[in-house]
Amino acid sequence: MIQWSHYPKSSRPTKLMLAVAQTFESVQASIDSTKHKLDSNGVLELVGPHLATAGFRVESGKKKADKITVPVLFGRNGRVEKWFEADAFHPEEAFVVEVEAGRGVTNNQFLKDLFQACMMQDVRYLGIAVRRDYLGNRDFDTVCTFFDTLYASGRLPLPLVGVLVIGY
Repeated sequence: MIQWSHYPKSSRPTKLMLAVAQTFESVQASIDSTKHKLDSNGVLELVGPHLATAGFRVESGKKKADKITVPVLFGRNGRVEKWFEADAFHPEEAFVVEVEAGRGVTNNQFLKDLFQACMMQDVRYLGIAVRRDYLGNRDFDTVCTFFDTLYASGRLPLPLVGVLVIGY
């Protein structure tokens, strides 16, 4: 079963957040982390076509031309000087999606995703998909507890309008 939570909890999830959650729900039988041990690329391969239908550009491989880059810094003559890669990006809605698997919580990859989305030019929304279960750990719950604390404390305002956390 796909679970999701959005932040801040004081606002309604956007239509695109709901569409992103639906993309995961549409393939849930194939990606359920309590039954399958897919890596992040395997999950992205299954949800990618659905994200593309929703208007996202989706990473299609490991070659440079297959990657999705989002600018961070601009240098001389306005050239992109620094960028971060994203698994999927919806340019019109300024929405980045990152799909994580085993290292989502274990290596704090979700925090790196948050940091990078905050640095990306014109990005307003972030979606992070993590496993509900990883080696008996409840990664989705761990990430949600982090965002619950972040938003409740109010001590670290984010430049993002909203964050969507999906547990698969």
